[in-house]
Amino acid sequence: MLAWHHLSKIPGDIGRCTRAGLTTIAALSLPAVVGGAGLAFDLNRGLQQRVINQRAADLGALAAAKAYEDASQNSALLQPTASDIAIANGVNGAAVTATLRADYPTAGEDAVEVVVSSSVPFTLARAVGMQGNYTVKAKGTAVLGSSDTTPPGPTTSAPCFLALSTGADAIKLSGGASISAANCAVAALGGINNDSTGITAADIISGSSGITNSWGALTVSNTLRYATSFSNPAWNSAVPPADKRKNEATTLTDPWASNAARVAAMAEIGTFTAPAALANPTTPNGGAAWAFSYSPTAAISPWWNSATATYTVPVGNYTVRTMTVAGGVRVNFANGSNITISNGFTNSGAGVNFGNANLSVNGGFNSGSSGVTIGDGTLTIGSGTVTFSGTNVKGAGDVTINATTTISGGSSFTMGNGAHKFARLVVGNGSWAKLGTGNFQANTGVSVGGDGEFSMGAGNVVIGPHSDGQSINLDGSGRFFMADGTFSANGNIDTEGGSKLVFGVTDNHYIKGNLTVRGAVLFGKGRYTINGDFVNDTGGTSWPYTSTRNGITYGTTLQGVSVSGYGQAGVDVTFILSGTLNLGGGAKSLLYAPTTSGGGAIGELLLSSATSTATTWGGGANSRFAGAVHLPASTVTISGGNSVAGVSRCFSLIAFRILMTGGASGATPCTTMAGAVPGGGSGGGGSSTPIRLV
Repeated sequence: MLAWHHLSKIPGDIGRCTRAGLTTIAALSLPAVVGGAGLAFDLNRGLQQRVINQRAADLGALAAAKAYEDASQNSALLQPTASDIAIANGVNGAAVTATLRADYPTAGEDAVEVVVSSSVPFTLARAVGMQGNYTVKAKGTAVLGSSDTTPPGPTTSAPCFLALSTGADAIKLSGGASISAANCAVAALGGINNDSTGITAADIISGSSGITNSWGALTVSNTLRYATSFSNPAWNSAVPPADKRKNEATTLTDPWASNAARVAAMAEIGTFTAPAALANPTTPNGGAAWAFSYSPTAAISPWWNSATATYTVPVGNYTVRTMTVAGGVRVNFANGSNITISNGFTNSGAGVNFGNANLSVNGGFNSGSSGVTIGDGTLTIGSGTVTFSGTNVKGAGDVTINATTTISGGSSFTMGNGAHKFARLVVGNGSWAKLGTGNFQANTGVSVGGDGEFSMGAGNVVIGPHSDGQSINLDGSGRFFMADGTFSANGNIDTEGGSKLVFGVTDNHYIKGNLTVRGAVLFGKGRYTINGDFVNDTGGTSWPYTSTRNGITYGTTLQGVSVSGYGQAGVDVTFILSGTLNLGGGAKSLLYAPTTSGGGAIGELLLSSATSTATTWGGGANSRFAGAVHLPASTVTISGGNSVAGVSRCFSLIAFRILMTGGASGATPCTTMAGAVPGGGSGGGGSSTPIRLV
C-alpha cells in the first residue's frame, strides 16, 4: 500500500510525463510541418515561374512566327527569335525550343511551337527530403498567317506613335495633352498612362504591360489591347466598351532598326570635305611704288589728267611694290593688264577700276570707301588685312583671298562667275556680297552681321570651322542664300533671331557640328547628315522673302509644295543626326520626307538618331511633319502648347518614351507607312497579318 505522501506526487509526475510526451511529439512532427510549408512555398515559386514562362512562350511564338513569314519562311530564324524574346522577358538560363508543326491545330494549317523550360530548385522543401530541382514548362503556339484558312481575329493597325520602353510610363499624357491618330495605332512596348484630355486612335496598344486611364477619354475604332491590366475609374465611361478591350500581349518592333538605307546613312555621320589649302600669290619684289596723287612721280605722270584728277593706265604687265590712291583721285586701267603688288594696296581716292585684268596682291588690300572695280580675270590676294568698303565689283574669273576678307558695314561686293575661295569671309552689318555661279570655299568660316546678306549662284560649298568652332554664323537678321551644289561644313552652324538661311539641293549636306537655327531656314531637297544636335528655337520669322540685293524670292514653294508662312521648311528631306532634334520658341516647321528613296534622302524617313539624349519639343513650337521621326533611344517630351502633326501625309513618331504635357498635341492623318510590317503599315505594329495564338 502506497503512503499518502507518495500518492500526492502522482499528479505532478503525470503532468511532467504529459508535457514530456507532447514536447517529444512536437519535436518529432516539426520537420513534417516545416517541410509541408516549404513544399507549398516551393510549389508557389514554380507557379510564378510558369506564368513568366508562359508569357515568354506566347510572345516568343508570335515573334518567331512573324520573323519566319517576314523572311520568306526562313526557319533558321525561329530558335534565335524565341530565345531573344525569352531573355527580353526576364527568363534567363531557360531551355527554349522553337519548332514548326504541320497540320496544326487543324489540317492545312501550320504553326510555330515554342517551349520554355526552367529548372526551379527546392529550398524549404528539402526539410522533407525533396532534393535537387524540378522543371517548369510552358508552351506557346502561333498559327502562321500565310496558311491560315480561318477568319483571323481582330488585327491591329500600324502604330503612328510608338514608344519602345518597357517601363510603366512608356507613353504618358498629362496637363491637357492629347493624341489624335484615328487611322493608326498609339502603341508602347511598356505601359500607357493617360492623365489628360485623351487619346484617339484606331488601336491603343500596350504590348507587354498595362493601360491606365485616370480621367480623360480613350477612343478606338478597333481595339484597346493590354498585356497585363486595364485601369479606369468606375465613373469614367469615356473608354472603349468591353468587347473592344483585349487582354492580349502584342509583339511590337522598331520598324527602322534594321533598315539598310538608314544604317548606311548613320555610318556617314562625321563625314566632311576639308577645304583645300590656300597660298599667297607670287608677287616679285623690287617694283616701283605707285602713289596716285595730285603730284605724280615720273613713272606714272604720263597717265595723269589734272583736269579730271584721273590716271588712265594703258594695258601692260606691271610689277608694283606698293600702290596707293590719294583722296579725290581716280585710276582707270585698260583691259588686258597683268598687275602684281607685293606690299599692299590702299585706296583713299574717288574710285579705282582695274579693268579686265589678272590682279595679284600681297601685303593687304583696302578698297577705301569708294570701292574698286575689277573686271574679268583672276583676283588673288595673299595674307594681310583685306577690307572691302563702299561699292565693289568683280567680273567673271576666279577669286582667291588667303586672308580674312571683311566687307565693312554698309558696303557691297558683287562677284561674277568663277571659283571663290576665302580664308574667311565676314559680311558686316548692313553689308552684302553676291557671287555668280562657281564653287565656294571658306577655310575658317563665314560670318554675316545684322541685316547683312550673302548669296551665291550654283556651285559646291566647302566651309571649315573658325577658332570658335562655327563654320557659319548669322547675326540677327543676317541672311545667307545658297543655290544648288554639294555642301560640307566642318563646324557648327548658328543663326540668330530674324536671320534667314537657305540650303541648295544636293544628295547629302554634311554638317560636322550642331545646326542651331533661331531664324528662318529653307532646306533644299536631299539628306542632311549632322554630327551634332539639330535645334530650332525661333518664332516670328517666316517665308517667303524677296532679296533686294539679288532680286530672288525665296520660300514660296519647295518641290511644288507651298511653304509660305513657315519659318522652317524642307520637302523631300531626311535628317540623320548624332544628336537630337529640339524645337522651341514658337518655331513653325513644315518638313516632308520623300515618299521614295533617291537623291540621298530615304523614303518615308524624316529624321533618325540613335542618341539617348532627351528630346524637347516645347515653347509653343508648331510643326507639320510628313514621314517618320525615329529616336529609339531618346525620351521625347512635348510640352508648352507644342503642336506636332502630319499634313495630308503620314507622320509617325518612334521614340524610347513619349511624354506629352502642358496642352501639347500630336496628330496624324496616317493610315499606313510603306514597308514597315507585312501588309503595309508603319511603325512595326501589332498583328497586321493573321498570325494568332492557339
